Amino acid sequence: MSDGKAGSFITHLVGRVHSRLIFDRRKIVLARQLAALLPPGSRLLDVGCGDGSLGALLRGLVPGLHVEGVEVHARPGCAVPFQLFDGQHLPFPDNSFDVCLFVDVLHHSQTPLVILQDACRVSRKFVLIKDHFSESRFDYWTLRLMDWVGNAPHGVSLPYNYFSRAQWDDAFRRSSLVPRSTQTHLPLYLPPLSWLFGSGLHFISLLEKKDG
Repeated sequence: MSDGKAGSFITHLVGRVHSRLIFDRRKIVLARQLAALLPPGSRLLDVGCGDGSLGALLRGLVPGLHVEGVEVHARPGCAVPFQLFDGQHLPFPDNSFDVCLFVDVLHHSQTPLVILQDACRVSRKFVLIKDHFSESRFDYWTLRLMDWVGNAPHGVSLPYNYFSRAQWDDAFRRSSLVPRSTQTHLPLYLPPLSWLFGSGLHFISLLEKKDG
């Protein structure tokens, strides 16, 4: 087997194992915690919606929730209506949605502040973010491993652009966003994976526009 074929086989195998052991539980836990922060009857834009499965779960958990998505790369059979976009500029008029959602998306961008600020333009009131804290070299390399396992099989861009708490605070300030709720206890994984990949690395923040 050539090196290229061997690499593709390993990536495919890792993707299958990740999907069976981690992805489904993570998606359900995230859906429940995000749903608790979404107003019933609101319009939600899922930025980087992937296959749309998380958006579909949220739609089932929040009464009257309308979900649309945007993606850089089309996923066949996406579970929510979506449009392609360039990764920076959202193809919607100002104030088109009540909430813009980013779930582990901003650290995949080379220009996270650009897309975050455009989400503020598109959102009438809130931006909801699930992402990571990286406070040390150990955090950084742990997150790199998690990112590769979860995303390399799908061809997702991996710039490994992780922020510290101070960098997130600065990004929110520069985007005129005020944190209204932040959660750092997210039981995404079962032991023993939670001991390495859970503690202190994840957060969910509900942010409100200052002029909202």
